[in-house]
Order: sequence, then C-alpha cells, then structure tokens
Amino acid sequence: MRENFPYVGASYLFLIEEGKILLQRRCQTGFKDGEYGVPAGHLDGGETAKQGCAREIQEEIGITLDPKDLEVVHVMHRKARKDERIDFFMTTRSYAGAVTNCEPHKCDDLSWFPLDELPDNTIDYVRQAIESYKDGIHYSEFGW
Repeated sequence: MRENFPYVGASYLFLIEEGKILLQRRCQTGFKDGEYGVPAGHLDGGETAKQGCAREIQEEIGITLDPKDLEVVHVMHRKARKDERIDFFMTTRSYAGAVTNCEPHKCDDLSWFPLDELPDNTIDYVRQAIESYKDGIHYSEFGW
C-alpha cells in the first residue's frame, strides 16, 4: 500500500481595515527576511485551519480571534523549497484586543498598507494571494 503524500499546512490572516492590510516585515528567521508578509503560521496538527490561524495570530500580533468568525478567502497549493504546501488565507471582521508586535525577534515592522499599494518587497506568493483575493479568485498555484 502506498503512503499518502504529506503536505505542510499554514494559515494566514488578511487583517483589513479601511482599505488597508496589516503587513509584517520578517527578520532573523532565515526565510524571506526583509520582506513583508501577513501574520501567519504552520498548523500544528490536531487543529483546524481556522483554529490554527486564531492561535498563531494571538502569538504573533496579540489579538484574539474566534475561529467561527474567520472566512477562508483563498487557498494556494504551493511548491516550496523542499516540500509542497497548502496555504489557507483568511479574513475576519471582528477581533478583540490591540494589534501589537508580539515577536520583535522575528518581525521588525508591523504596518498598515493600502491594498492597492503593497510594498515592493512583499513576499511573492503572499502578493499573489492578496491580488487573487482582490480579484475574487479563491484558488491559485505558486512555484510550479
């Protein structure tokens, strides 16, 4: 019997307010340092993509999300350096708490940017996901 192919799963949050999206610039991680992405993290297993998103967002930017308030707006099948990934991009209209950089050792800037004026140094696949979201595209592929 053949073993199932393993995917790495991650959840991302498009936190959008007044036409602006929250981006964080990575630092000291060894992956895409100096580039902007959105708050995100790997799924730990034993949790849904929405539960994993809520957990990671609490850890990274200090806000509390109710998983039932999260809406999956884009899914990306992505070929990465050494593996294949399924990325779940979500948004929400409600959260509790104040946005704070809770991981300054991994993020050296946390700023709001107009959805139509992303920084040039936005991570390539995150840019594609944001553009897809804006265009109403719910699935894309990257890195193939």
